Amino acid sequence: MLRMAIGCLLAVLIGGTEFVAAQGVLLTDQDHRLPRLHGRHHQMTRPVSSYRIKSLEINSTINDQLAVTQVSQTFINTGKTQIEASFVFPLPYEGAVDSMTFLVDGKEYEAKLLPAKKAREIYEGYIRRNQDPALLEWVGLGMFKTSVFPIPPGAERTVQITYTQLIRQDMGVNDYLIPLSTAKFSQQPLDTFSLRCVLNTHQSLKTVYSPSHGDLDIERPSDTMAVIKLERQQYTPGSDIRILYSEDDRSLTANLLSHWSEEDTQGFFTLLVSPDIQSPENQKPTPKTVLFVVDRSGSMNGKKIEQARQAAKFILNNLREGDLFNVVTYASDVQSYAPELQIFDAQTRKSALAFVEGIFAGGGTNINSALGEAFHMLNAESGPTYVLFLTDGLATQGVTNEMEIVANARKNNRNDARLISFGVGYDVNSRLLDRMTRENHGTSQYVRPDEDLEEHVSSLYAKIAAPVLTDVSVTFIDKGTEVQDTTNRIYPSRDLDLFAGQQLVLVGRYRQSGDAQLRISGKLGGQQQEFEYPVKFQPKSNNSRNIFCAKLWAARRIGEIIDLIDLDGKNPELINELVLLSTEHGIVTPYTSYLADDLAKPGDLANNQLSIERAGEKLGMLADESGRSGFAQRGYKSSLKQTQSTSTTPLESFAENAAPAGAGAGGGRGVILSATDSPKNLSKALPVRGAGKFTAYLKGNILFASNATDVDPEKDASKIIAIKKFSPEYFELIQTTTAAENQLLALQEPEEEMIVRIQGEIYRLK
Repeated sequence: MLRMAIGCLLAVLIGGTEFVAAQGVLLTDQDHRLPRLHGRHHQMTRPVSSYRIKSLEINSTINDQLAVTQVSQTFINTGKTQIEASFVFPLPYEGAVDSMTFLVDGKEYEAKLLPAKKAREIYEGYIRRNQDPALLEWVGLGMFKTSVFPIPPGAERTVQITYTQLIRQDMGVNDYLIPLSTAKFSQQPLDTFSLRCVLNTHQSLKTVYSPSHGDLDIERPSDTMAVIKLERQQYTPGSDIRILYSEDDRSLTANLLSHWSEEDTQGFFTLLVSPDIQSPENQKPTPKTVLFVVDRSGSMNGKKIEQARQAAKFILNNLREGDLFNVVTYASDVQSYAPELQIFDAQTRKSALAFVEGIFAGGGTNINSALGEAFHMLNAESGPTYVLFLTDGLATQGVTNEMEIVANARKNNRNDARLISFGVGYDVNSRLLDRMTRENHGTSQYVRPDEDLEEHVSSLYAKIAAPVLTDVSVTFIDKGTEVQDTTNRIYPSRDLDLFAGQQLVLVGRYRQSGDAQLRISGKLGGQQQEFEYPVKFQPKSNNSRNIFCAKLWAARRIGEIIDLIDLDGKNPELINELVLLSTEHGIVTPYTSYLADDLAKPGDLANNQLSIERAGEKLGMLADESGRSGFAQRGYKSSLKQTQSTSTTPLESFAENAAPAGAGAGGGRGVILSATDSPKNLSKALPVRGAGKFTAYLKGNILFASNATDVDPEKDASKIIAIKKFSPEYFELIQTTTAAENQLLALQEPEEEMIVRIQGEIYRLK
């Protein structure tokens, strides 16, 4: 299951008193709460002995399904007495580890395997003594435990664990879990964190995807190898790292992952489509057309115009021979490198680079004429076509009406080129860019004043450099008949291209479980091609392994809803759905930040008219077409629509971008009520907590689980079963809970009450 995580504990034995810690957390027999980073902070009773984690380093090698993992942690004794410590390591999923080596500063210590029943007794003992539910997520797992070793005052000890495991496989996808989740309870961030995973397969390695961490650095040096890295300073991991991969010798591979909870009316799926990482040697890459349309108005003067020149040079230095291209610049007037598209070769590259060197800034901004000239250059022979459009301001010359500019662009784009816009700085008309890209099969990207424009453009171009399959469509077949009504609300829903070295991540819903046939069609080298794959939609179950499918879909759907409201106007049904998805999946947006407001009354979290009215009021912020607020809102919306993992937290970026110049990180309540509130690290400041399939909301002193947001503690008192935390009844209850429910219960702080539904019953844990 998703959270059958590998964790680690440090058990500290002093004078007969046993302390336990989870990667930086010290639990004692005294009244000492876990110093978690979410929720409210309280004064803690400090133990005499203390330590912290200086570094955490993970190295692993995977050959097909066999993984060898080495975890090294350096502990520093920050107390004044010697610590006698024992290291405890819960088993990964399904008992895949049968042996483990422990080294402490190079000296090997004995490691004993404890069965799940004995491990459960130890975990529950820790919970009872320390009056904290955080270890519930490990209940039911076996464990390894070392013999005791000393850590003198002020000294460091490096504990190194090496273990071998067989990686589980489901529906052709291998699922590798790396232990990190326990570090989210660290009292201090890790000084340094590093991960390096080398993945080797016999067949061609296709999918390499992390649903938990979208910021992994994945290198693909060959078609059977990947090197996965993550390095951070002062880092507090929030969840385990999960890596999914598949191998297949076919030129195109598709893997379907699905999840359907018992309480959901429909299931959720994630479809991963991966081509060869390089175009086949015997097949010439599909020629493409690239038009770079560059703003050279007066506001681009200085650093921005220099970065624009460097971005244009990057594109010209990375086009393929036979591609068609041109460079169009605009201010009050429009100038082009050539009057028509040019075939890329050594000569045209040289002359185009000379043209780019001569670009300088000055004049107004004629967006309408620039796009008109660019689109008129295109013809039926252009092939896959990408217009990269860059601007840093508002339309001030020629046609300046937003709707007229959009209509003209759509009319002139007769070849259905992909329009990819780059909005630079806070003065850009972000709503105009979003309207244009929606009508012209593209996307918008937003570049802050302190960011490198060249880096954004070159990164985007690197992704579209080698089209493999264009105009892609996805259809599910059952017994030879299309069954589109089985699946619905697939995102992205249209305008799909597949590129060498990239993978396509689609999400959607499904109404029927069982076997089906997936058909992927598109143009390959100008010719229509079709590929078919057997897939299976999972039935309803309590298995939470692929619960990420639900939250990933919800994030993209919320982005789509905000886009529809932004560009088409408010719609009560869409606002209602926005509130419902935000509540169920814990995705707090600038328009639903009130969901975490402590002043709300019990029951306000439920999807009622008050919630819709509040969201409707906040959606008025979308009237800001430019400025810091408009820039931040469109960037946030774009982040949601394109999110690749459940670790993405675009609201933090919204807070940073929307705050006025000079605003500090402190002050306020940690909830964005307007686009000018002070920024905060919202994932830590908001009383909203996530655990797998569940979310919990803090209201006063009561933590409401997302499956009990409709409960009013006073009105529904007769329906509620009250249980004292850590009582015999409490531990009887967790004997019946699933691993996912244990993760939810683990969110409760010692000083809080919790209202939650478990197996249809409402409980109040006091």
